[in-house]
Amino acid sequence: QVQLVESGGGSVQAGGSLRLSCVASGYTYSRYCVGWFRQAPGKEREGVATIHTGTERPNIADSVKGRFTISRDSAKNTVYLQMNSLKPEDTAMYYCGAVFGPCAPVVGRVQYWGQGTQVTVSS
Repeated sequence: QVQLVESGGGSVQAGGSLRLSCVASGYTYSRYCVGWFRQAPGKEREGVATIHTGTERPNIADSVKGRFTISRDSAKNTVYLQMNSLKPEDTAMYYCGAVFGPCAPVVGRVQYWGQGTQVTVSS
């Protein structure tokens, strides 16, 4: 079974940066899609970014494009979300998700979730 473990969340002032990490395990194949999703209080969970380990192609949501980047370290089975120029509206619980189907940050395509890591951005 796929397991995902996130880390790297925290509190930061607006304009600051954070890097989230997601360690993936349990895959029986080397090519898969992993993504980052977030859920703010009172809002639905939304997709942020995905990356496919075979193509290395990132897919970034318009809401964070230009500020967030996704990357991976294959040797560490780790996917990173680099978040720059953070805004208070980026405050949310961030989840790592194993995406099945076309690789895109679509919540409905996630079959496994990590436990989440909190990101809080103050103004």
